[in-house]
Amino acid sequence: TDAATKRAELRKMCDEALATLYKEKPEVKAAIAKSAGYGCFTSFGMSFFIGGAGGSGLVHSHPMKKDTFMHMPQASGGLDFGVKDYREVLVFKDAKTLDQFVNKGWEFSGTGTAVAAADGKGGTAEQGAITTGAITVYPMTKTGLAVGVAAAGRKYWQDKDLNAAK
Repeated sequence: TDAATKRAELRKMCDEALATLYKEKPEVKAAIAKSAGYGCFTSFGMSFFIGGAGGSGLVHSHPMKKDTFMHMPQASGGLDFGVKDYREVLVFKDAKTLDQFVNKGWEFSGTGTAVAAADGKGGTAEQGAITTGAITVYPMTKTGLAVGVAAAGRKYWQDKDLNAAK
């Protein structure tokens, strides 16, 4: 698959992930609008993935009005990569954190675990998100927020091929 097709698929996945998140947590739309930017990542459901050995995504910077395409390897722990069509949306509170994430890479360590409502039953506004303070992560499946998902053991870095081919 060529780079343009991969970029288009990642943008489509991101739009779908955001739509799912906004449906379940409408308040996140305003938070994203006020944020420095957002990221969307997936480990499944993309035609160019071979196996499930990692994922891809993009980070959109509001100030730069620019998408940067990224890699996310398979997690070393947590249920998230056992979930079919796992996706996550990251919300960056400030431009410095977004810049560091994109240009230096990022690693989640420790034990961040999210608990979310299944099918809209139960849960509070605090559930379904993992936060480092500067980044909030919303793990989900194609149908909604994921339950009991860990963000630990995850690294992210730029996809040089997709970014260079623009």
